[in-house]
Amino acid sequence: GDARVRGQTGVLSERRGSYPFIDFRLLNNTTLSGEIGTKKKVKRLLSFQRYFHASRLLRGIVPQASLYLLDEDYLGQARHMLSKVGMWDFDIFLFDRLTNGNSLVTLLCHLFNVHGLIHHFQLDMVTLHRFLVMVQEDYHSQNPYHNAVHAADVTQAMHCYLREPKLANFLTPSDVMLGLLAAAAHDVDHPGVNQPFLIKTKHHLASLYQNVSVLENHHWRSTVGMLRESRLLAHLPKEVTQDIEQQLGSLILATDINRQNEFLIRLKSHLDNQDLRLEDAQDRHFMLQIALKCADICNPCRLWDLSKQWSERVCEEFYRQGDLEQKFELEISPLCNQQKDTIPSIQIGFMTYIVEPLFERWAQFTGDTPLSENMLNHLRRNKAKWRSLLHKQHSSSRSNDHSGQVTGSQEQTYNEEETP
Repeated sequence: GDARVRGQTGVLSERRGSYPFIDFRLLNNTTLSGEIGTKKKVKRLLSFQRYFHASRLLRGIVPQASLYLLDEDYLGQARHMLSKVGMWDFDIFLFDRLTNGNSLVTLLCHLFNVHGLIHHFQLDMVTLHRFLVMVQEDYHSQNPYHNAVHAADVTQAMHCYLREPKLANFLTPSDVMLGLLAAAAHDVDHPGVNQPFLIKTKHHLASLYQNVSVLENHHWRSTVGMLRESRLLAHLPKEVTQDIEQQLGSLILATDINRQNEFLIRLKSHLDNQDLRLEDAQDRHFMLQIALKCADICNPCRLWDLSKQWSERVCEEFYRQGDLEQKFELEISPLCNQQKDTIPSIQIGFMTYIVEPLFERWAQFTGDTPLSENMLNHLRRNKAKWRSLLHKQHSSSRSNDHSGQVTGSQEQTYNEEETP
C-alpha cells in the first residue's frame, strides 16, 4: 500500500514498516552470493525485504517487560548517570548497557521531566513512553552507527546545547520540546546506507522523495507518522500540532550534509553582522537547526575513548556499504573502500572540512563558554591523535604511498556525500 498518509495538516507522514531497511544479514547470505550480480536483482531483493520489514519479525524487538528485569545495581548506576546528564563526558555506551539497550527511551523520559515539558504540555506519561518506544524500535540495531544509541548521544548533546546561556535565556517550552524530539528522531529508520546508494539502486525512498534529502525526509515523515499513531499530541489544538510537525521537518531536514555550506554561510553572516535576535522565533529556530547540526556531528568533540568508538562504528558502516557495492558490481562510493579509505584519513578529512568550521562558528555564537572551549580542545586533540595514527600507517606501509592520504580534493567529497 501507499506508505504516505495525508493528514488534515497536509503534511505527508509514513506508516511504520512501509519501507525496508538494508538487512545485511539477508543480503550477505552465502546462498545468494552466486545468484546476484546485477542492479536489477539488487532492486528486486531490496523490494522483497519490504515484506520482512512490514511484518517486523526480523526487527529483533525485545518485549518491554525487559525494562523491569534490570538488576537494582544497574538501575542505581543509571539513575546516578542521569543526575550528570548535562556533563560533556557523559558515556552513552555505558548508559545504554545500564538500561539494557533502552538508553533513548530512558533519557528522553528523564529530559522531558527535567525541562518541565510533561507538565507544560499536559502529556500523558504512558502515551509518551509508548511514543518513545516506537521511535527507539524504529532504529536498527544492526547498524554500527545509525542506531538508537547514536540518537541518544545526539539527544544528550542537544540537551547540553539547550543549556548554553546565550540560547537558554530565550528558549520557550515549545523550542525545547522540538529540539529534543528532533534530536531523538533525526535518523529514525536509517537503512545503514547513504543517499547515493539509495538513488543508484532505485530504492523506493529515492523515488518517493525524488532524490532530494531522501533520508532526512523519510526520518521526518516517519516521525510525524509515529506522533499521529501514538496520539501523543492529540489533546493539543490543531494549529499547535500543525506547527510542531512542520518545525520538526525543518529541524530534521537541516541535518542533510548537502546543505552544510548553506547553513554555515547564513550563520557567518548573522555573526558578522551581529543581527541575531533570539527574541524572534525565526532566529531561535535557525539556532536550533544549528544546534541540531552540531549535536549530529559532535563525535569528534567528545573524549578520545568515546570519539574513537564512534569513528570506528561509522567507518564500519561505510565499509559495509562498500562491500555491498563491490559484491553487486556497483561503483564503490567515496569513503566506503576499506582498502583505500582508512579510518584516520576519513576522520581527519571529516574534522577539517565539516566539523571544525561548524564548531568554530558555534563557539563564536555561544561566546567561548566552558562547553564550547572543551569541545574545541577535544576536537584538536583528537585530530592530532588521528594524524599520529595516520603517520604510523604510512611509516609501516611506505610501499603504498597513496594509502589514506587526505588531499584538498576531499573537501568536495565531504560536501557531496553522506557523512556521519
